Amino acid sequence: MIKYYEVILGGPLPAASNIVKTLKFIVEKHRDGYVAYPLGLRGAVVGEGENYEAALADAKSAAAFHIESFGKDAFDDQDDVMEAFVAEVPLAAG
Repeated sequence: MIKYYEVILGGPLPAASNIVKTLKFIVEKHRDGYVAYPLGLRGAVVGEGENYEAALADAKSAAAFHIESFGKDAFDDQDDVMEAFVAEVPLAAG
């Protein structure tokens, strides 16, 4: 199961003045827990947790730290994610 969640991260960023950016997060449910990650950031930012809320909170914290560390360079501004879709497609193995 994959859920889509949108959050707003705000606050002062290095080399920027109070930029507020809306990020879309994907939250995936796996057998051993949940994994969450934002769309629209450069680099790898991932969170995990035993439930949906914990994974999302972990990913939000990781994204905020990533933005704090890299400032405006953390964003992939050339490709803002307008919408996110999930498609289930059968593929033949081998």
